Amino acid sequence: MSLSSGALAVLPAMTSPVAATPEAIVQSLPKEVKSADYLPISDPKNVEKFLKDYFADMPLMAKVGACESHYRHFNSKGNVLRGEKNTYDRGVMQINLLYHEETAIEMGLDLHDIDDNVAYARYLYEKQGAKPWKSSSACWSKFASNSEIAKK
Repeated sequence: MSLSSGALAVLPAMTSPVAATPEAIVQSLPKEVKSADYLPISDPKNVEKFLKDYFADMPLMAKVGACESHYRHFNSKGNVLRGEKNTYDRGVMQINLLYHEETAIEMGLDLHDIDDNVAYARYLYEKQGAKPWKSSSACWSKFASNSEIAKK
């Protein structure tokens, strides 16, 4: 992986070098973990439990959710959380609509829905590692194990 001088040199490794199709990743998602089992999902403590269970096989992603949204999918008015620095970022995993909404729609996912938001985050992580969340890596990288960190 080639990193520009402004890019971070410490990023979690991708789980597989094989490029998976969006359809294959949707099929491999942990279907038994759904937000409906963690109500009210407006409570950050419940969102934290949901993310930890959903990403049990990739715990770094639960930390990314903590850093990106403080375990919130909704703002104080009950609307889907928008990014503070980039208003195109949405939901608990702060998925950027400009870059990812078209692909998510093709996959049958609605990034405003928490279950679909985390499903798309899993898809992104499996394709690109934690690179899409590098702007918050100062927060989550300290939780990454050596096996999750890509070397320069």
